[in-house]
Amino acid sequence: MPVTPSIWSPLRQPAFRGLWLSGAVFFIGSGMQSMAAAWLMVELTGSSFLAALVQTAVFLPMFLLALPAGVLADTTDRQRLISGALIALVGASFLLAALVLLGWGGPASVLFLVFVCGCCTAVLTPAWNSSVIDPVPREEWAQAITVISIAYNAARAIGPTLAGLVFARLGAGWVFAFTVVTTVVMWESIRRWPPRPHPPSRLPPERLWGGTLSGLRFAWHSRMVLAQLVRVMAYSAAGSALWALLPVIAQRQLNAGAEGFGLLMGCMGSGAVLVGLVVGSLRARFGLDAIVAAACVVFAVVMLLAAWVQTPWLIYVAMMCGGAAWMAAMSTFNSATQASAPPWVRSRAVALHIVASLGAFALGSAFWGAVSDVTSLSVALSAAAVLMAAGLLLARPMPLRVGEQHEVTQAQPWEDLFVAAEPNPEAGPVAVELGYRILAGQDQAFLDAIAQLRAHRRRDGATFWRVYKDLGEPSRYVERFIVSSWADYLHQRARSTVADQALETEVRQFLQPGEAVRMSHYIAER
Repeated sequence: MPVTPSIWSPLRQPAFRGLWLSGAVFFIGSGMQSMAAAWLMVELTGSSFLAALVQTAVFLPMFLLALPAGVLADTTDRQRLISGALIALVGASFLLAALVLLGWGGPASVLFLVFVCGCCTAVLTPAWNSSVIDPVPREEWAQAITVISIAYNAARAIGPTLAGLVFARLGAGWVFAFTVVTTVVMWESIRRWPPRPHPPSRLPPERLWGGTLSGLRFAWHSRMVLAQLVRVMAYSAAGSALWALLPVIAQRQLNAGAEGFGLLMGCMGSGAVLVGLVVGSLRARFGLDAIVAAACVVFAVVMLLAAWVQTPWLIYVAMMCGGAAWMAAMSTFNSATQASAPPWVRSRAVALHIVASLGAFALGSAFWGAVSDVTSLSVALSAAAVLMAAGLLLARPMPLRVGEQHEVTQAQPWEDLFVAAEPNPEAGPVAVELGYRILAGQDQAFLDAIAQLRAHRRRDGATFWRVYKDLGEPSRYVERFIVSSWADYLHQRARSTVADQALETEVRQFLQPGEAVRMSHYIAER
């Protein structure tokens, strides 16, 4: 039985260690800003809806911008992308701090600038998430992602707790000023340990819109990644109720102020850190689905306790359990998604994970805040607990698993590409036909085998795929698929994996002796 690497193994890499430490500082600043903005909104307005809307302002940009940012991370200079976003984030955070310190920051200006900061974070996150693990061997990626999750959740414990203390003594403006400093620390780490450049390619560069469609097409036709995205979306939509309504829980259930709210978030972060130390070994022992199922049950119970219990120590303990459940599930989803995507689409897979999780989180936060205002805090949290438990029903139709090495390793195409005159990259659509003369009596087995190629042709770029039988020659079949342009077809050829080629090998075993696959290319003229 293979030995699972230690959770701390990735920290032996100096570049990863430096990026990890600076990321932890940045996460602390982000946690402080979110907490201070939410509590400031409670003080300014007293509205559950507007307090919950701060979470929407933080995370909605992820839903809107993460996928285009993932395309840019896969196709452009990641260092320039991250640095530019961090510089813009420094400017927005500085303006927010100045307005609040001067007493000019109202609900609208706070929400707007928090949204701008969220946009900057959305632009840099896919590039940073996919580049921070570059120095780490692939077999240690799961450990690296868990270590990053520990830093993130430790920041969720330290950041809000620290923000509550600073808020209570100095005010929100100084909390926002600290965010400026943490962002500069992140910028310096990217300058010192820049992301690994993309390997040189002779292929035409992907455009933003085409790259976005490629990422969506990959996720839709990859059953493994699609299951991960649907499951994380359902989990985040239900679980967002607790996170969004924490300020209201502190105020109404515990009669606490900013320090009490910070302590609630600190308890959740502490629970996440503690479970992060063992979640890797638990996943190896029990499997992905068992971890997520347990997390759903625990988080649902925590929301019910927060809805109906007013005993402070019990709520604080429940929050630690809730943070542990959240960390266990979210790190499992994140590790599975990153390890299941080939290099050409890994940043986009990260972005889609962000879109699914934080997009659902942002929309869910606004929804549960509105439900709490219209009904009550207890009703909103109880309904969210029921929805969280219902998410267990997704396990059977959409099981979770991590991609194997051969499923993410790109391979050389079967045949060299021979065309009389190569078209302009933008020319198209392009139709590709592959002719097969198969053994007599093997029709059904051949069709069953070739049907498995549909998903990988569509996943890698085809907009249409079908198999035809030659009526004049019953032993001859033609596989036909269409790609939007010649450039897209070249990219599709380069995206085939070792696992895809194994499927093609199965199909070719049905060829008659001495026969080869005959490939033809057609380009639209009218």
